[in-house]
Amino acid sequence: MIIKYFPDTDTLFIEFSERAVSETVDFNEDTLIDLDEGGNVVALTIEHARRKVDLTDFSFQQVVALETGD
Repeated sequence: MIIKYFPDTDTLFIEFSERAVSETVDFNEDTLIDLDEGGNVVALTIEHARRKVDLTDFSFQQVVALETGD
C-alpha cells in the first residue's frame, strides 16, 4: 500500500494494489475509486482532503489474528 499527499492540490491518494486500473468510479464529488477488471479496488483518490480527513496524525497498525486452540 502506498499513501501520497499532494499539498499543492490538497489531494490524498491511496494505492492498495499495483493491478491495472480498468475503470474509475466517481463515488461522490471529491472521491474517486479506481477498480481493476474484476471490480476490485485498486486505489482511492480524495480531493480537498483536508476538509474530509484529519491529516495531522497518521498511524498504521497491522493486527495479527489470534490462533484458537481448536
